[in-house]
Parts: sequence; structure tokens; C-alpha cells
Amino acid sequence: MKVLSRTSLIMGLIAGLSACSLMPDYQQPDPDVALADTGATNETAAAELGWREFFQDPSLQAMIERALDNNRELEAASLSVQQLQAQYRIQRAARLPAVDAEAAASRSRTPESLSFTGDSGINEQYSVGLGITNWEIDFFGRLDSLSQSALQQYFASQAARNNIQLSLVAQVADAWYSWQAARAQYQLAVDTREVREESYRLIQKRFDNGLASELDLRQSETAVHEARVLEAQYRQQANQFFTTLQLLTGDTLDKQHWQAEWHEIGEIQAIPADLSSAVLLQRPDVLQAEHQIKSANADIGAARAAFFPRISLTTSLGLAGSAPAQLTETSSRQWQIAPQFSLPLLDWGVNQANLDVAELQKDINIANYQLVIQQAFKEVRDEMEARITLDDQFQAQHDLTTATQRSLELARTRFDAGVDSYLDVLDAQRSSINSQLNLIDIRLQGLRNQLTIYKALGGGLLETTVNAELAK
Repeated sequence: MKVLSRTSLIMGLIAGLSACSLMPDYQQPDPDVALADTGATNETAAAELGWREFFQDPSLQAMIERALDNNRELEAASLSVQQLQAQYRIQRAARLPAVDAEAAASRSRTPESLSFTGDSGINEQYSVGLGITNWEIDFFGRLDSLSQSALQQYFASQAARNNIQLSLVAQVADAWYSWQAARAQYQLAVDTREVREESYRLIQKRFDNGLASELDLRQSETAVHEARVLEAQYRQQANQFFTTLQLLTGDTLDKQHWQAEWHEIGEIQAIPADLSSAVLLQRPDVLQAEHQIKSANADIGAARAAFFPRISLTTSLGLAGSAPAQLTETSSRQWQIAPQFSLPLLDWGVNQANLDVAELQKDINIANYQLVIQQAFKEVRDEMEARITLDDQFQAQHDLTTATQRSLELARTRFDAGVDSYLDVLDAQRSSINSQLNLIDIRLQGLRNQLTIYKALGGGLLETTVNAELAK
């Protein structure tokens, strides 16, 4: 027991000495953008706002829930996180000695010609014990640096997975709103075709009775075909958006169950416009880029440690004897300590090249980090500026739609009275239908603007709001 205690004490002292690290001190890179120029009043509102409170339509909430449960890309990202977590555990365990239980037995016959006594004999040997094989003592922090690098890669994978979730939530919402908008435009095209077909039938009767010219008839027929083309275009768009929804949710969906009236679709909760852009530093893609820098920083420490001696230890402690009964005797104790020392003398520049690679990789990751922040800053700024004009566009388009509908009513009345030609009706009808289609498009742009800002500010990770006051 004294030998075991002494060995444990020595190993503890060695482990305590192996605390040196050659990793550079980490300094957060300059974001390279002005992050405090918006006068924030609530920096974390978007990130803390649950998607169930932000997207207030129950059908869309159910669609997002399906996507989070079934999306294959998100599933693959989650599995990658688990894989890197396991790799980190492997790398972390390399810093500690692996203790193996050992047992051996051998029986052999020695011939007379090889025996020191001149007589043949049977030799037996038995042993049991514990052993540590080739444990590297991390004097210069090489293993610790590799462990830290693996840990940062694990954190980066978590951030990457979170970024995929943000994108998925936004993509599902965008596809769902786009599908509903395309359906509304398709229905508008159907209604227009039916109206024009009815007008064509009336003009055909008037033409047959000599009350309308062939020009009026052909213009009416042309209008019907234009409506048919428009109808087919929006039907195709609606089908494509619905297929996208099925892909994102990883499920086969029933169109009849999920379709809704465009004017009944729930609005999106507004996000304050005075948020500080400092929240960009908490976006998953920005965090991922920063963890990549920290991983490369740790790799520099491992590359530096490669220039220094590497010390490893092999030990064993146990009992041995020529008979099994001797394994219970204290006089059969045996132990061995075998340290090993290696120092790189001539590697033809390999260690220096590895260090250069690690340092360059850190510089690359810093540049990528600053690029990600710049792109995030532009994304938020563009959407914030667009939001300023979208409400005005919608109101102006709404007024235009009302005016074109009144113009169409007057044109039809004048045509029926024989004052104007059918061409005036078609012009008014085209203006009215285009105005209504544009009104749907502008509302869709407004919804997309809100969900893009939500995603750009880190919203979409939480299902429900952390602070209930933010949801009001």
C-alpha cells in the first residue's frame, strides 16, 4: 500500500506540474462596424421573443412546430453537435492516464539442453495488477490546447445548429406567407377570368345581334386569354411554395387543411425600431465565427508546444508468482515506472510550418468573423430602413386600389350605355387587377420585412417568450 500511495502522490504532483499553457491570450476581435449608433432601449427583445408570440397565426405556429420536429437539415446539424461533443470528450480524456487491469498466466517446458541445472522442467508464471501505458504528461499544455480547440469546435457546432434553426423558422414563415399570398393572387386571377368570360358571352350575344363590333368581341376574347395565363402563373407559384413547405417540414401536407383566407391571416408582432446593433454579437452565426477564432487560438498553443520535449510515463503495479497461491502473498508485489522523453531535433521545418498554419488560420477566422458581422449589420440596417417606407407604400397602394376599382365601375357603366368602347373597360380592368395584385405583394413584403428583422436579431430559438412582458 505504501508503494501505491507513493505512486499516486508522484502522479498527482506530475499532473499538478503539467499546468503550463502556450496558448495566446484571447482578445475579442474588433467588430469593424459601429455597434452603438441606434440608441438602444431593449437590446434582447428579438432574441427573447418566442416564435409563438411573434408569429401569431395558429396555422403558421403548427407549421413551424412540424418543421422543427421533422426537418432533415436541422436533424443532421443536431447530430453533428452530438458528434463533436463526443470528440471533445475523447480529447479531454487524453489528458488523464488510462488505467488498465492486467492479468497473465504462462506455462512452459524447458528442455535439458537449455536448463541451467541440466534437468528438464515445467515453469509457471502468474501475475495480476494495474498499469498505465504511455501516458503523456502535459507539461507544456499541448493536450490541454487540443482539448480547448475541440471544446470551441463543439460550441461552434451548437451555434451553427442554432443558426440553422433561425433560418428554418424564417424560411417556413416566408414560404407559408408566400403560399397564402400566391393563393390569394390565384383566386383573384380566377375571379377575373370568370368575370371576363361572362363579359365575353354578353358581347358575343351583342355581336350576334349586330349591337357590338368584332373589335369589341376580339378584345373581350383577348382579355379572357390574358386572365387564363395569369391564373396559370399564380397556380404554378402557389404549388411551388407549397412544395417548399413540404420540404421544410419534412412531411406530406394537405392543402385543404392549411390554406387560409389572405385577409384573415394573423399579423406579426412588431419589433421596436430602436434596438442596438450590439445584439448582432449574440447572433448564432457571429458566435459560431468567434468560437472558430478561439479554436484556432488553442491550436496555436498546441503547435507551440510541439517545439518542446514530450514526456510520457508507463507504470505497472501488481503481484506475480510461480503459482496462483503466491498472488495473495505480500512478498509477491512488483512495480515498474518507465518514463520516456523525446525532443524534436530535426523535423525539416514541420513544426514551424504547423505553427504558421495555425496562426494563419486564426487570421482567416478573424477576417471571417468581421465579415459575418458586416453582413449581419447590413441585413438589419437594410430591413430597418425598408420598414420605414413599407407602411406608406401599403397605404398608397390601398388608396390606388380603391380608385382603380371605382374607375372600373364607371367604365363598365359608360360601356353599357354605349358611351365608351370595351377597350376603356379593359384598361380600367387591367389597372384594377394589377393594383389588387400589387397590394397583396406589398403586404407580403411587409410580413417578410418583419420576419427578416426578427431572424436577423437572433429571434427564433425560443418557442415561448422568456419575459412575459415582451410578448405584450
